[in-house]
Amino acid sequence: MLFYLNHRKSLKNSLMNMGNKLHNAYKTIGEVAEILNLKNANNGKLNTYILRFWEKEFKQIKPMLLNNRRRYYDMKTVNLLKKIKYLLKDEGMTIKGVKNLLDTKRFNLDDSLKHSINTSDKSLKLRLNKISNILKEIKKL
Repeated sequence: MLFYLNHRKSLKNSLMNMGNKLHNAYKTIGEVAEILNLKNANNGKLNTYILRFWEKEFKQIKPMLLNNRRRYYDMKTVNLLKKIKYLLKDEGMTIKGVKNLLDTKRFNLDDSLKHSINTSDKSLKLRLNKISNILKEIKKL
């Protein structure tokens, strides 16, 4: 009975360690595209070409190439890709702007979120719309 309990405990620890390993394991390009939710809006297929394009544009993205040039990404690279996606898609930055930001090596996503404008504030939206309308009128003059 004691052997069974020790074996069961050992098996449980092995499974827990395997779960951690799976989280830290290298991801394929398809898995990373799924993590980043890079899906085509029309057909729901994963847009893996975006990752290959970003790999060419950003020197910081260096997947491991194995077996017939298959790409495998570690968690550090996946986190970097999350930052790049956030800056390009959510913040609306240009590729050149993101490159400059990543090259400074002082980039922290949490700091970026603290300084971004909260668009849920109705009064701020109204003020920005008024300013925009005033600028449009000035352009007409």
